[in-house]
Amino acid sequence: MGRGKFKGKPTGRRQFSTPEEMSKLSTAMHMIFDFDWGGVVYMPAGEKLHLIHEVADVVEDEKSDVESEEESEGEPEKVKGAEGVIQIENPNLVKPKNLKARDADFDKTTELSRREREEIEKQKAHERYMKLQEQGKTDQAKKDLGRLALIRQQRADAAKKREEEKAAKDQKVEGRK
Repeated sequence: MGRGKFKGKPTGRRQFSTPEEMSKLSTAMHMIFDFDWGGVVYMPAGEKLHLIHEVADVVEDEKSDVESEEESEGEPEKVKGAEGVIQIENPNLVKPKNLKARDADFDKTTELSRREREEIEKQKAHERYMKLQEQGKTDQAKKDLGRLALIRQQRADAAKKREEEKAAKDQKVEGRK
């Protein structure tokens, strides 16, 4: 945001105190230094200033909390536009619910949506199918076991045939000797 044709110094702009800030700081100074006592606190200037600002912020926060409590108790909620004049009942308007921790019911079970229920049912059905698959009770498992038995039979026949050929070859070699 420009402020004319001249550039500002790289150290920053000047900051001027407002009357509110000055009264806030003077209140903080009175809280830190007890002038009735007459004692003088010796500390570096930077620490004094930092301490004054901290106390001033605390004082300001306390004042704003008190003011906000008074405003919230006395005044009703402000309404926008024609809502203050005309009572509008919008069935689609969802008012935010402020639920406090003490009012929360932790024992209440929430209802699942249709998609969540279907997803859970799908997972359970898959688990049941896999359990039956392991036990060999499904059609797919029966077909797989049938193929496995056929393959085992073919391998056993092939091994038997190789043994017979090897025995025949050994007899042939012994017959030449």
